[in-house]
Parts: sequence; structure tokens; C-alpha cells
Amino acid sequence: MTGKPLPHKAEVVIVGGGVVGLALAGFLAEGGREVALFDAGGPAGSTANAGSLHVQMQSRFLRMYPEQVPALESGLHLYPKAVDFWHDLERKLGADFGMKMTGGLMVAETDDQLDFLRKKAARERALGLDSEILERNDLNRVAPYIGPAIVGAELCANEGKLNPLQANAAIRSWALARGAAIFDSVAVSALVPDGSEIAVETASGKLGARQVVIAAAYGSRSLLEPFGYKLAIEAEPLHVNITERAAPFIGHLVQHAERPITLKQFASGHVVIGGGWPANLGHGRGFPTVELASIIGNATLAQHIVPTVSNLHIIRTWAGVNTPTDGKSILGPVEGVPGLFVAIPGDAGYTLGPLCASLVADCVLGRTPAEDLVPYSPARFRKDNAARPSAL
Repeated sequence: MTGKPLPHKAEVVIVGGGVVGLALAGFLAEGGREVALFDAGGPAGSTANAGSLHVQMQSRFLRMYPEQVPALESGLHLYPKAVDFWHDLERKLGADFGMKMTGGLMVAETDDQLDFLRKKAARERALGLDSEILERNDLNRVAPYIGPAIVGAELCANEGKLNPLQANAAIRSWALARGAAIFDSVAVSALVPDGSEIAVETASGKLGARQVVIAAAYGSRSLLEPFGYKLAIEAEPLHVNITERAAPFIGHLVQHAERPITLKQFASGHVVIGGGWPANLGHGRGFPTVELASIIGNATLAQHIVPTVSNLHIIRTWAGVNTPTDGKSILGPVEGVPGLFVAIPGDAGYTLGPLCASLVADCVLGRTPAEDLVPYSPARFRKDNAARPSAL
């Protein structure tokens, strides 16, 4: 609805049009609420996502944020539930998300890396995941496309992949069909309490809302800071490659025990290569751009793990922005600001997106969520001595 005049009022405003915001719009509109969603536009998280459904703890996160591992483990049970929720949503919408649940492989090149995976898998099994270790002979049988440099792997049966272009489009269509109004390329600049409402300020005008849900990933931080909250989130620009089509040969979601990589093949035959290589968010552009070193490094590592990839041409590269948290999702009402809610998934946010949207939608609708959201409350980021925005 780009260019459409803003309404003067809305029951619920959602800030952010990624998978979380779109799913929230659908759930809230289905619950009888008048919903207006505002999205600033540009390549961010969901719009640039590579379609991995992560469940096992990613080695990249474990290496980069070791102090946050206990928090990640405390919420690990949400990940298999989130994958099940994706299945339920696909059925609910009568859509095709291109989901394939063939499991995820985290590969090791050395005995030390395989020992790391053994310990990780044991911990994950204790936390309820379906994980096992494959020695090289087992790997030859399960995934013969994996190259000779790999000595073994962890197989997590809970993992899979989907096509985010198909999924995002289907969820957006569902939200619109339920009556949600979506305003593209309209950035929300500020939220200000105004009596029993919250004033939502944008470059296109201002409107009042009874309730507001901030689902703007890393953009949520600046909106919450005036209320005395300093979210532990940052913008993390990342790189992705995609190849030409090929006959099916990669059956799993593939990661590495120590190096940044994800590999998967869509039903279309395209191979998506991502997994943490950096992109560039500098120079005040406001959107991420690719880096030549990441194109080369990402593709070289992919060929090292799956040699057949070397036969394919890369046809497109792009960059998106990940939003790391403190290891846990940030979900639920904002203390001290009636009518304000936050919906920011934790690590592997696309995987968690629809489930987190459903849990926060229950809060907005006055229902009891299926999960206790106290451990994920934004209250842990509250700074009581910070300034509050004044009423208009």
C-alpha cells in the first residue's frame, strides 16, 4: 500500500514487515483487531533470508558469543516447536512454503572438531533434540555428496529448509486477506505516549494506536531507548550466494563445526550458500552491500565441503542484516508503557519468527500464550534512570 494515506487511528500498529510482523498482522487481524503494519523497506532480515530452519546450536554462535550459551540453551526447546509451527502455518494457509525436513548436518574436518560435535550433540540430546554423530562411513551412506576433507558430522533430524520467497509471500497474502493494512516504505521514527494511546510518528504523518508491537529487528532498539530500554541487539550484515539450477544432490541443511557456512538446495535446484560471511553496512547507506572477499571465501569453502558445487555458476549474490540478541528472544509487553509490546526472535530468528509472532499476538489479544514469556521479557533491558518520552 505504498502511497496510500495513513489512517488517523488504528487499534494495533505493527512496526516491521519481516516474517514476524507479517505473521503478527495475520494473527491479530484473525483475532478481530484492526491492524496497520508499517515497514521501512530495504533488504533486512526476512527479505534476505536464505531459508534455513535451524534447531541445533550453531557453532558460529557458540564461538562468537560463548557467554550467551546458557541463555541460548534455556530457550533451545523453542526451536523444534518453531519448526513444527512452520508446518502448522503452512497447512493453515493452504500454501506451499517449499519445506523439506531432511535434517541438518554439521560437518567436521578434524578429530578435535568431531569431539566438539560429540559434546554438543550430547548436550542437545539432554535438552530434547534428535541429534546423533556420524562417522565417515555413516556419512558416506547418509550424505555421499560430502567431500573427502570431512571426517564426520552431527546429524540433527529436527532441522530442514524452506523457500523464504514463497513463505513470505504466502504469509503476506494471508494477512492482507484477513484485513490487515500494510504500508510499505513507511518508516516509524518515534513512539510517544498520548493519554490512552501511543502516537506513531512517521515521515508520512502521525496516527494514534491503542496498542503497538515493535517487530523491527535491529531497528527496534532506537524506538525503545526513549522509554528507558537498551536492547542488547546489533545490526550484523551478512552475505549470501545462490547458484544456477542443478539436479538434486544436496539433501540436508549443511553447516560446519568451526567455519562459517550454510549450504542447502531448494526444490528449484538452486544451491544457496550462506552462513555468516560479512557484508558491508557502512558509509551511511542504510542497507547492506556485498563484499568480494565474502563471495570468494563463501564459495571456496562450499566447494571444499561439497565438491560438486564447483561445477555450478553463481548467478546472484546479496546481503541481509541479522539481529543477534543476548541469546534469547525478546518477547512480550513493555513494562511501564501500557499497550506497547516487543517481538524480536533470538538466534536463527527466521526459524523462530512465526512462533514468536503467535506468542506475542496472544499477549496483545489478552490470551495466555502457550509458552511462559517471563524469561524472554524486555524488562531485562530496562534502565530505570533513563529519560522517558513526554506525552504530547
